Formats: sequence, C-alpha cells, structure tokens
Amino acid sequence: MSNLSPNSPPPLPPGAQAEDSTGGIIPYKNPRALVSYYTGIFSLIPLMGFILGCIAVPLGISGLKYKKLNPMSRGGVHAWVGIVCGSLSLLGHLLIIGVIVFASLHRR
Repeated sequence: MSNLSPNSPPPLPPGAQAEDSTGGIIPYKNPRALVSYYTGIFSLIPLMGFILGCIAVPLGISGLKYKKLNPMSRGGVHAWVGIVCGSLSLLGHLLIIGVIVFASLHRR
C-alpha cells in the first residue's frame, strides 16, 4: 500500500532531479547571467548606466562561458540581454560625453 495521495505527483526515478518551481525562467544556477541581466536593464537609467554597463558586459560574457561549460545551468538569454543593454548604455554614455567634450572645445 502506497502512502501517496491520488493527487500527488509520481515519485522520481533514482538519479532524476525535480524541476524547479520557476519553470526554468530564472537562471538561478547561473548567477553571472542573472546579475548581468539586472545590471544591463538598470544601466538604461541615466547617470547610473555607465557604471552598471561596465559591470553588465563582462558578467554577461562570463555567464555565457559558464553556460557553455554547464549546459544545465541555462541563462544564455539573460546573459545576452545584459551584454546588449550594457553595451548600448556604454555607447550612449560615451557618445554624450564625446558631444559635451566636442562642444566645449569648439566653443572657444
């Protein structure tokens, strides 16, 4: 006689892992990709973006390398979003700084 209720899921075979409760949406096994994602998204905020973009890009690259070594870790999309948003933020901030410097030099 089994002590399982009729609504409980069947037991897992030996060596199998239970699925995570997030359904694979949040790559908690790849923290580099996750931190890259959040810093990349928040790098789009003016003034904070340059620093956060400098953090997001290398962490995203590191997250992609980690995913390549550990395919079960997931997080490739999160890493790419961090790299793209961080890069766009860095380019935007550098462009604004360049325009300000150019304008100040040609003002004289």
